[in-house]
Amino acid sequence: MSSQGVTQDTELDLKDVELSDLDTEKQPMNASPPLAGSPGSLGEKNGVVKVKVAEEEEEGELAAKFTGLSKEELLQVAGTPGWVRTRWALLVLFWLGWLGMLAGAIVIIVQAPRCKDLPQQKWWQKGGIYRIQPTERFQDSNEDGEGDLAGLKLRMDYLNSLKVKGVVIGPLHVNLKDDLAGTNLQAIDPKFGTAEEFQEVLQAAKKKGLKIVLDLTPNYKSPSPWFSPEILTSSDFQDKMKAAIDFWLKTGVSGIQIRSVEHVLNVTQLLIEWKNLTEKYAVDDHSRVLIAATRKQDPQSIFSLLNETEAVDLLTSQYLLGLGEDGQGSTSADLIDRYIQAAGEKWPSWSVGRAGLVGEHLLRLYHLLVYTLPGTPFTDFGDEIGLRDLPGQPAESTLVRMQWDNTANFGFSRGPQMSGVEQQQSAAESNVTVQSQSGDESSILKLFRDLSELRGKERSLLHGDFWPASSSAPSVFAYLRIWDQNKRYLVVLNFDVKPTTVSVTHHLLPSEATVELSTLPHRELKQQLSLAELSLGPSEGLLLSFPYVA
Repeated sequence: MSSQGVTQDTELDLKDVELSDLDTEKQPMNASPPLAGSPGSLGEKNGVVKVKVAEEEEEGELAAKFTGLSKEELLQVAGTPGWVRTRWALLVLFWLGWLGMLAGAIVIIVQAPRCKDLPQQKWWQKGGIYRIQPTERFQDSNEDGEGDLAGLKLRMDYLNSLKVKGVVIGPLHVNLKDDLAGTNLQAIDPKFGTAEEFQEVLQAAKKKGLKIVLDLTPNYKSPSPWFSPEILTSSDFQDKMKAAIDFWLKTGVSGIQIRSVEHVLNVTQLLIEWKNLTEKYAVDDHSRVLIAATRKQDPQSIFSLLNETEAVDLLTSQYLLGLGEDGQGSTSADLIDRYIQAAGEKWPSWSVGRAGLVGEHLLRLYHLLVYTLPGTPFTDFGDEIGLRDLPGQPAESTLVRMQWDNTANFGFSRGPQMSGVEQQQSAAESNVTVQSQSGDESSILKLFRDLSELRGKERSLLHGDFWPASSSAPSVFAYLRIWDQNKRYLVVLNFDVKPTTVSVTHHLLPSEATVELSTLPHRELKQQLSLAELSLGPSEGLLLSFPYVA
């Protein structure tokens, strides 16, 4: 055998090994094996070689198809005049579009109506104030039958649930009736508790975001709350009052209240000096208020007091006492309009005294009224649940204790049953308790809480303008509260004990408004009502809203 033959045989053997080692899935799937000695007998191997060659050719073609431009070719194309012009055109269009959008935004901002600046308000202008007076009628903690500071602290969660901004308590100081020497304006009467318990009340209120105002009427146990004119004008008494106000403000109270202010007006500098003290302790996040209260009821006397008490922040009175009892909304409208005009730039306040002797229907209207008028609403404890005073009793016995639940003493005290509770129980409905009304969607308490919450967050009710509206029914009093572009409110009060259909008009009113609240529990809320033919139930009050329209 020649060397050439050996080489050929060796090469053939190596090729056979390579072909037989191919994966089975790459071998042709023949229906039957080829005949021995036929051209295809070596065709199995040759066929595999042919397939492999075909795959290599196909892969080469695909590679040729997806070959992109080289870097040099891309740079050459990008530099052509056509592409340069295209790029510049796109760049110019981008900046023109951007500048157009900027110009459009500027036009929109310039032409859009500007929002009014929000007025600066003190805490007492942002919601209601709740009066716990006398404090000994609110909650007893030690079973002695007298409300005290520890009991007040126990009810702090409830006070917070009312959504009011402040609470007036006291007087709490030691007062020997008609005896200045026996009166200590800086010491707490032991029946109310201790100085430490007073501090605990302040801290508990602070955690709830509530302000505590202390009544410092000096001779509060006497019908003559300011002793006598001689004492009032004495330097000894005046120094004691200033020292006491300074002491309690330094202790941390958020304000001072004095009652029967009409007796102080002859000593004109007193109110100014007391106001200077409250301003001395005012800081940005804790302003101090000076509240004056009067027993006067006639409008002229109250209007005079508004002018003579410019030094105080708030003047409270019983100006609205008896409002609506004649069934005439027009009378109420005139009364309120006169007060607002007399107040002028002075921030007004509203209360009806203790509303416990009026019916529930009027009490609901009162709540809606005072919480939607411009100014600060004041509420006496118990009015939020319809607690009624006892008629036909001596003056010191007419005011009932707070009713928390239907347990003994209505939850006021855990001690033995107290005198007068039987009469109180017989005179009160079983549901006139905080516990029974807390889960009742139709209760006065629910209405009060809803109104108080709205008063504290809606700008139109916080500081909006007051606009009386025209009513076609004499029993209906209606007015608008409007602030800039915020949600606007219409209040409609029917003082008639019968149903009334009325047309309410004002140039700022739309044809329909949405029901937000009603003093009648069965009224469907969020429904749209026509103001041209508005049907009101007996003694019903409605709070309706409508949007701002440019």
